Amino acid sequence: MNFSAMKLHRIAATGLLLGLAALPLSAQTAEIFRPDGQPDPSFDVPEGLTLKYALAFALDNNFAIRQAKERIRQQEGVVLEVKSSQIPNVSASGGYSRNADEISTNGYDYTWSFGITARQVLYSGGGVSASVRGQEAAREAAILALQAVINDALLDVRTKFYTVIVNRERIKVQEQNVQLLERQLQDVKNRYEAGTVSNFEVLRAEVALANAQPALIRARNEFRNAIEDLRQALGFVTATEPNVTKLPEFIGQLEFKPAEFDLRSSLATAREKRPDLLRLGKLETAAAEGVTARRANYYPDVSLFGSYDWRKAPVSSTSGSTRDGWTVGLQSTWDIFDGRATAGRVAQARSLLEQARLALGDAQLAVDVEVRRTISSLQEANELAAASEKVVAQAEESLRLANARFGAGSATQLDVLTAQTELTTPRLNQPQAYYSHTIAVARVRKALGLPDELAAQ
Repeated sequence: MNFSAMKLHRIAATGLLLGLAALPLSAQTAEIFRPDGQPDPSFDVPEGLTLKYALAFALDNNFAIRQAKERIRQQEGVVLEVKSSQIPNVSASGGYSRNADEISTNGYDYTWSFGITARQVLYSGGGVSASVRGQEAAREAAILALQAVINDALLDVRTKFYTVIVNRERIKVQEQNVQLLERQLQDVKNRYEAGTVSNFEVLRAEVALANAQPALIRARNEFRNAIEDLRQALGFVTATEPNVTKLPEFIGQLEFKPAEFDLRSSLATAREKRPDLLRLGKLETAAAEGVTARRANYYPDVSLFGSYDWRKAPVSSTSGSTRDGWTVGLQSTWDIFDGRATAGRVAQARSLLEQARLALGDAQLAVDVEVRRTISSLQEANELAAASEKVVAQAEESLRLANARFGAGSATQLDVLTAQTELTTPRLNQPQAYYSHTIAVARVRKALGLPDELAAQ
């Protein structure tokens, strides 16, 4: 395979794997880094940010993904280096020297020589072929590692994007709570001026309003921190002064769509598709080839060589000024006894192979446990999200009745405040339950080795 064909093969293989997790990129989601790795000052914070935009942006700019891509490039260089032993190596050598006539021994005051030598390995005990196969398996492992990094990074982006959304919803709930308490305080003041309630009722309403302010302040701070966490997950580096304070509009809502995964089929899917498991399988293959490569030192190696030389003849001038000619032959080396160094290297390679097998077995068990845990968490999230919908409606009706009874004089202000608290809690719990359900679904998909849901669509 020539270099161009090999490059196309590499691009196709990499593109196939990335296609499982990549999203169609718009013109707005270009990389924000120049070739020298520095932020591009021409890139601005977008006006609106959707989850799809965020995922596509992270594919280009997330630092973990960019490092994984570089590791693939590094491994491709190793493969090229190892493959160099399979093709002829050509080298050239030359020399020139000049000396005083008084010390000349051949009638010349200078000599020169030039030669070209080609060498091809014919037999190496299978060591070269095994090394190439091992490094190609390592390159495939690096590509699978990139896919695993992409899955992890996109899950992180999805989690942090919805963390921003849920914190935005918490702000709305706390603002609604403050607004209700402000209206209630104003209503109590009006009643106090009319002489129907005491000053104690006014004081209680003021205290309730003051107690609601810290929760709103904390919600706003958590929203700002969530935005910074999302910025880090995206790999967005502030490059211009306007981007320091500019925030996009976060476009998205928390929704509840019940989802279920069958445990048996999920375990089988994870064994088949998890890129980290497939990567360990490739590393096991590479380790097995490493044993073959080390055992090759037990056998002789045979090389074919040929050369052509031009030189100044180191004899008298009557014999001619230069000579040239060719040489061909076979060369073989065999370490009959190397002090058991080869045996030691083979033992190390076999141990590495066994470690790779044990690592794969351990990872398979860990994946099985992860799948079981994520499915269990999803079941919990389904139940909590379904329950939260009924509680909000019931709490809203309870507050309406408490206000009506308070207006009719058959309920106290404490009853109204209690109903208000009981409404705020489920209003906060509902978006949290929707958030937990959304993330639980994403975590199950990641545990199964499936790409992000938007990528799958």
